[in-house]
Amino acid sequence: MSLLLGSTAVLALHWQVNVIKPDGFFGGMLAEPVERSGVVGRAAAFHDAVMERGVPVVFTRFTVPDGGGALVRNTPFMRSVGDAQTAFRPGAEGTRIIPEMAAQAGQGTVVDNQRLSGLAGNGLPELLTARGITTLLVTGVATNLTVEQTARHGTDLGFTVHTITDCVAAADDDAHRASLANLALATAGGLAGEEALAQLS
Repeated sequence: MSLLLGSTAVLALHWQVNVIKPDGFFGGMLAEPVERSGVVGRAAAFHDAVMERGVPVVFTRFTVPDGGGALVRNTPFMRSVGDAQTAFRPGAEGTRIIPEMAAQAGQGTVVDNQRLSGLAGNGLPELLTARGITTLLVTGVATNLTVEQTARHGTDLGFTVHTITDCVAAADDDAHRASLANLALATAGGLAGEEALAQLS
């Protein structure tokens, strides 16, 4: 198997202050396990490596514009965000891409939405298809939330989706492993970052 340059892109999901950093909205749940996992450094290095090969990296941010945008409060997760939506305004500190990846985001594409899937409600699937992208490599936090939701969604949309297994993390190690096991069956399977880089041609 090979990953073709020109038809492969990276989706970098929720690498934002609200999710990754201790002072972010979800910091109490995710900051410590993310730090402990070392995933930020690995994912940043992977993004750099694919960008050097000409692979586009698309960052998604969860934001809530004035008026709520497309936010639907149909789960406890979305209700909690809706109740604190000022922390998710597009210009708020918490919605910024983390410093370790800010330069990458500046060179790539940043797409905002109000759904758990990074491909929902933002026109991103159409943008990717217009660019000739058929394969998606997914990095991000959390494995069992936006990563799994996006990977399954992308698969249903017809993309070939690989989770980059050492570039994702979750609040709980068991949930992380279970999610990767689910995605091994529900998508084209997981690849470690080095495996993906070796297959790019």
